[in-house]
Order: sequence, then C-alpha cells, then structure tokens
Amino acid sequence: MRTRRLGKTNFEVSIIGLGGIPIQQCTQEEANKLIKTALDQGINFIDTARGYTISEELIGNALKQINRDEVYVATKTMGRTYEAAKADFETSYKNLGIETIDLYQFHNLAKKADYDIVMSEDGAMKFFKEMKQKGYIKEIGITSHSADLMDIALDSGEFATMQFPVNAVEYQGLPLLEKAKKLDIGTIAMKPIAGGVLFNKGEESLRYILENENLTVAIPGMFSIDEIMKNSEVGKNFRPLSEEERKELMEEAESLGNDFCRRCQYCAPCTVGIDIPGLFTLDLYLTKYNLVEWAKTRYENALVKASECIECGDCMTRCPYHLEIIDKLAGVSQRFEGV
Repeated sequence: MRTRRLGKTNFEVSIIGLGGIPIQQCTQEEANKLIKTALDQGINFIDTARGYTISEELIGNALKQINRDEVYVATKTMGRTYEAAKADFETSYKNLGIETIDLYQFHNLAKKADYDIVMSEDGAMKFFKEMKQKGYIKEIGITSHSADLMDIALDSGEFATMQFPVNAVEYQGLPLLEKAKKLDIGTIAMKPIAGGVLFNKGEESLRYILENENLTVAIPGMFSIDEIMKNSEVGKNFRPLSEEERKELMEEAESLGNDFCRRCQYCAPCTVGIDIPGLFTLDLYLTKYNLVEWAKTRYENALVKASECIECGDCMTRCPYHLEIIDKLAGVSQRFEGV
C-alpha cells in the first residue's frame, strides 16, 4: 500500500483509509473481520466520529484484536463548547479503548459563528489543547463542507489536518488542498466517491483524486470485505487515469450535477424514521441506472416509505448541502408509490 505523510503530524498513512460511517451497520463480528482485512491489505488510517452511533464502539472492540501500533485512529466531536467537547471526548475515549487518540477533529464546522464559539475562551479548542498537552490526543484537525470556513481555519495555524469533500463532482476543495500542502497541513478526502453515487466508477474516482499529490488520504466509507479489497487495490497498485477513463468519469460526474444526496447521514434521524439516504439511493438506481425491479423490490421492504414524510423540515436544517429533502421525498413517493 502506498503511503503519504499526513502533513505536520508526520503520520505515514496509507493513501486509502477507512471511513467509519457504514461500520455502524455491522455486527461486532463483521466489524472485526472488516478492520482486520483492511489492515491486512495495508490500510492504516481509520476515521470515525462520536456522531456515528456505535461506530466508535465497534472499531474500539475490533482494535483489541490487533496490534494497536499498526493503525492511526481519528475521531470527531460536534461539541462546540469546552464542556460539550469534554463530554463527547470521554465517551469516545471509553468506546475506542485506546490510550491515545491519534487525531481528534472538530466535526462539520459549518458556520463562522460555530467556528467563533470553538475558538472562544470557553470553546472546544481549549479542551482539545488540554488533552493534547496531557497526551490523550496527538493532533488536532478540522472537518467541514464549507470552503470559506476551511480557508479561515487553514490561516489560523491551529490545525494539523483538514478533512473536506473531494471527488469528481465537487471541485471547491482543490484550492484548499494546494494551500494546505504549502502550510504542511495533512489533507483527508471525505466522500471520494461522491457519497457512493459514483459507485460504478469507484476505482476511477479514487484514482482521479489521488493523482493530486496535494491530497494525503482518501477515506471511502466501506461496509463489506469486497469494498475493502477493491479500494485497497487502488492504493497498492496506483496508476493515473487514462484519457479515456478520465473522459468517462467526467461524463458520469457531469450527469449528476450537484443536487444529489451524498449519503453523509447528517439528515438523520428522521422524525418518523425514514431512511432518507437509503431511499434516495434506491431512487438513483431507478432513475439513472434503470434497475427498476431491483430498486422497487427493495423499496417495498423499506420500513418507512417516502410518503410518510410529515414535512417537519428537521432534516433540511441539518443537510450540509442544503438539499430540498421534502420535495425530493415527494418525488421518490411519486415514482415508487404513485403518491
């Protein structure tokens, strides 16, 4: 597996890391096998978050079965104040069961107001620095979907890493990668396959972004052994895209536009229990890839249908891409239920 230096952290990380969102759907046995396989294939960077339900706990238990020195572990908190970050950290530290968290990150800082709270006298950054000084965390990072906010964070000099969406559809992160490289800040690409919607171009999507030497590591979310094997192969036998592969990938990306679900799951939980990202994915299979019977069969098995949306709008306040989720669910309902 090829590695790159994660900026000033000096961590030598595999260019393919393991994104921890899908692991929350695994049993403990499945998570153990998934993580062991990842490490066996040379993946040595795992990213999770306090907000990913039981992801930390599953990863922590799996880490007990391996040599801790083989892997770098990163997690995140949505806590903006000192006390909120402290509460999250204590839970994460217990769940992961490791002496030191390699990288502790602010999770999805979206607004300047949030950033100002974090950096204030009673903000979460004060707690982060205390934990770093005491040796409970090694490095401090930031994650965001806002290019403007990330630019401010890079200028602050307070962060060792940045995590941002980088894929064939979203280009706003490219100048940030270049700037971070000059500042010796490690760069982590979330949603490298555009939240999975480029699944039929997964290998090409990873190769496309990893051609950029300013990027350190891509962290696709992985749920199966097959995904681990396919994605790790990209890191072990990396090669640039051919002109034909690049052309086909760009055509696929352009056909998606920007108004689509990245399956980040920040919209969850739905008030009535709709699996919003899951239904949007089935709709993509139906409308774009023409897998009509396959998609409809799985939609019929959905516990809560799109037509059960009560239009409360809570999900829309949490979507970092500002999607019109209510309208989109209405479209899904019409296509699958005729409602």
